[in-house]
Amino acid sequence: MEDQLGALGLALNAVVWWNTLYLDAAVKQIRADGFPAIDAMCARLSPIAYEHINFLGRYAFTRIDPTTGLRPFHQGPGV
Repeated sequence: MEDQLGALGLALNAVVWWNTLYLDAAVKQIRADGFPAIDAMCARLSPIAYEHINFLGRYAFTRIDPTTGLRPFHQGPGV
């Protein structure tokens, strides 16, 4: 049981780290695009979201070149 809890903590930490990287990159991008993302707005952001993470099922991981940086952002409808 303790091993499962440890694995859950590791998974949660990985999700928070991943979300933090992409939230930071997204804020920098929208500021560069001219959107006035002020600090008061950014203070309400939280990296503790996991709806986009599937904890069940099969996974395929491909190697990427670490020098290329982050994956591109998804474009929403109408963009």
